[in-house]
Amino acid sequence: MAQRITVGVLGFGLAGATFHCPLICAESRLELRAISSSRRGEVAKAFPGVAIHTSAESLIADPDIDLAVVATPDATHASLARAALLAGKHVVVEKPFALSSAEAMALLALARERKRVLTVFHNRRWDGDFKTVAGIVRSGRLGDIKLATLSWDRFRPAVKLGWREQSTDPWGALLNLGPHLIDQALLLFGRPERITADLAVQRREAHSPDYFSITLQYGSLRVLLSVSILVADARPRFAIYGTRGSFVKYGIDPQEDNLRAGVAVGAPGFGADPESLYGSLTAVDAAAQRIPTEDGDWRPFYAGVAAAIAEGAPPPVDPADALDGLELIELARRSAEEKRTLTVVPNSGI
Repeated sequence: MAQRITVGVLGFGLAGATFHCPLICAESRLELRAISSSRRGEVAKAFPGVAIHTSAESLIADPDIDLAVVATPDATHASLARAALLAGKHVVVEKPFALSSAEAMALLALARERKRVLTVFHNRRWDGDFKTVAGIVRSGRLGDIKLATLSWDRFRPAVKLGWREQSTDPWGALLNLGPHLIDQALLLFGRPERITADLAVQRREAHSPDYFSITLQYGSLRVLLSVSILVADARPRFAIYGTRGSFVKYGIDPQEDNLRAGVAVGAPGFGADPESLYGSLTAVDAAAQRIPTEDGDWRPFYAGVAAAIAEGAPPPVDPADALDGLELIELARRSAEEKRTLTVVPNSGI
């Protein structure tokens, strides 16, 4: 077997500890070699034998690390990814890719200049519900799609402690869950012609938007993306309506809950949707039927990272796709501020 690719994870919060480290350990071509965190005890208990750096900068400077995974607070993503690329590392960046499309474009240019792999952790491409919806849309069973809603609801009346919900930034949920919803919409339907958005701060203690609604226009097709933190009885995660039928799916992919509960990646039942949450397909010429949800499986992301580094394969998420999503997020914020619909110009082609 070829020498394994050594990995350093920057940050040991929810993203680093719960998502990245277990998924890295599940990929045989990768070796988790180091983690940067102030939580030395937690790191040592969870991953004994892994080197612990007290700063992201010292990990980036470690010559034994081939791949740096940026799983730190959002505002540091672009600067740490840039530092890692300059140090000769391949880089995975947790979403959001950056805080602006300008920062993202600069990172793409630097990765090309340095001939390093750069990719973004849009893991929700491998959610079971999304894979199921994408298959149904591609099959043509619904005819011409005319309306699609992608919603991500939570019920969290009290603002949680921590940098994310205590933030005073003007993006809030739009930069947290927005990248996932927009990435899925782009994969399903492509770049829209126009965009209209609304942002709101709905909880009394919140300081940044905890609600958004975005309408993407494609000719006669409307795609509605929405997040709310005050919905106790969640709306459908996906609802797709076409000229020959509809598909409606409730519930969130279970992989995050599996990982939080300590279920091993790839264990029996990992990523499997309960039958009670199977989606419903209603066709104009047939009785309604329940459609089994494909198992969610985020492992192809790091398998793709390993293949990109070792074999020169395309990265599992093209960073240009993440740039496209950031451009739409910027337009959505501007639309909300100006209270008007904006035209979406063709992408930059980077």
